[in-house]
Amino acid sequence: MLYSVATPIGNREDITLRALRILREVNFILCEDTRVTSKLLVMHDIKNTLVSYHHHTSEKKIQQIVERLVQGENAALVTDAGTPGISDPGNILIEKALAQGVEVSPIPGPSAVATALSIAGVPTDKFVFIGFVPHKKGRKTLFENIAQQKETVVFYESPHRIKKTLTQLAEHIPEKEVIVCRELTKKFETIYRGNILNIIDSVKEKGEFVVIVPR
Repeated sequence: MLYSVATPIGNREDITLRALRILREVNFILCEDTRVTSKLLVMHDIKNTLVSYHHHTSEKKIQQIVERLVQGENAALVTDAGTPGISDPGNILIEKALAQGVEVSPIPGPSAVATALSIAGVPTDKFVFIGFVPHKKGRKTLFENIAQQKETVVFYESPHRIKKTLTQLAEHIPEKEVIVCRELTKKFETIYRGNILNIIDSVKEKGEFVVIVPR
């Protein structure tokens, strides 16, 4: 069995009792960064074996992990923050495990997308999630598509590119009201709301961001 376990996106108290039980019971835990996951386990007095799994994990190692699952071991898949498989390579492992007949079970919990949308105060019955904005190729086309989108759009951005992204986006939708969420669930959580041109200067370039463009 492979469990896809959601972990806190910031505040380490945001984890379910079921997730903690699974992390204790499985044979091993697959994590993006063992140092990050170790801190979470220590906080909850969980002792288990950590195995690194991330964007650069080799095909050979992935196959070795799947083999262990096929042979009957149970594993928990976690990311540094949030739900595995959402803008995360967890989907690759899950796909290969399913192809080998391994049962996959979700252990739900925090997700930056859902967290941001829950306090947006805009239509969320339908929305488009586009993950991280590309660094170079395709940026202009993406912004043009966002400007023409008829549904609410959600995307992630890093602190190093947030102002550049908002500035470029404003070239296509200068009249739009947006919601920019910074450091969700953490001590310095900040929610910026207003016209995209008016809030750019206020945005602090620290932490991770979720940007919502209402329809």
